Amino acid sequence: MRGLLTRICLFIIMPIALTALYQSRSAIARRWPTCIPQASVLGWRPRDLAIQRVGSRTAAAMSTFHHPDFDVPVTLPDGLSKEQVLNFYPFASWISTLENSLDLQKQTSSHPFHSDPYSLRSVTVQAFDLFGQRVGFLKLTSDVSNGAGEKLSGAVFLRGPSVAMLVILVPDDAPAGSDERYVLLTVQPRVAAGSLGFVEIPAGMVDEAGSFAGTAAKEIYEELGLEIAASELTNLSELAALPSEDGAGAGAGAAETKTQDGNLPRAVYPSPGACDEYIPIFLHQRRVPREQLSEWTGRLTGLRDEGEKITLKLVKMQSLWRECARDAKSLSALALWEGLHREGKV
Repeated sequence: MRGLLTRICLFIIMPIALTALYQSRSAIARRWPTCIPQASVLGWRPRDLAIQRVGSRTAAAMSTFHHPDFDVPVTLPDGLSKEQVLNFYPFASWISTLENSLDLQKQTSSHPFHSDPYSLRSVTVQAFDLFGQRVGFLKLTSDVSNGAGEKLSGAVFLRGPSVAMLVILVPDDAPAGSDERYVLLTVQPRVAAGSLGFVEIPAGMVDEAGSFAGTAAKEIYEELGLEIAASELTNLSELAALPSEDGAGAGAGAAETKTQDGNLPRAVYPSPGACDEYIPIFLHQRRVPREQLSEWTGRLTGLRDEGEKITLKLVKMQSLWRECARDAKSLSALALWEGLHREGKV
């Protein structure tokens, strides 16, 4: 009899109990989401769960400080210090520029927001990337609202500025006024765009000596022996901001733009709806022997050797708009050059 009861427990009662336990665990899991993606499916937001994702970690602890120059509370996730944020140039530049623009609402009666100006009421850093101990990127939300409770979209990805270079090569025997020009492009992976062969004008930075630097600059030097010094650069973005000889850019419209834009850098903003990045565009133009230019044109086709990450491509300037139709800085550079060329400034 005892053996019979044991077999009944093993083969009948135990499976029923295990099934009930599994179903109860599934019900609990459905009721209490355990991760942010599940919560988002239910329409919940990360702040509803008091959890923020930081890189590959989840940080529950938050700290808040008041900005030393502006009466704005800044909330940080665990692992990020006040000093790191304040020393992060893109954050300092962003909040200073924004506060300047907000001040203009109150100072100028013609400003469209003068009657009920917006204010920056708080900043919450949601995620960050560190390069060593230095902040590389920040993702934050900001509460920018007016007295009526109307809000402006305040999600921001902070990464800071870069520069772009329009490199124009002209055959040394081309007559004055000739439109025979060639433009140097780079072909390289751009993971953020989902591309392993993105075509664009060279991008990088201007170093402390004022020279073009970065991966693209290194490739140009290695492939062509061209080292682009500060004295050989023309800032197209700065030139475009100057009034023309016929007075365009210096009238009431320019004054109104200044009133609303404040102290924005003279540069291209490729994604101002969500990112602070701005790109001053420089021009480097030089004459080269036609034989050398022909050799470069035949060799620099944009095709990469196996494993090669970046390469160069030389195209006629008339084809630049088509070759770089996906690249905002290339199209901006072309538009700036064409406008300034018409005015005789380049």
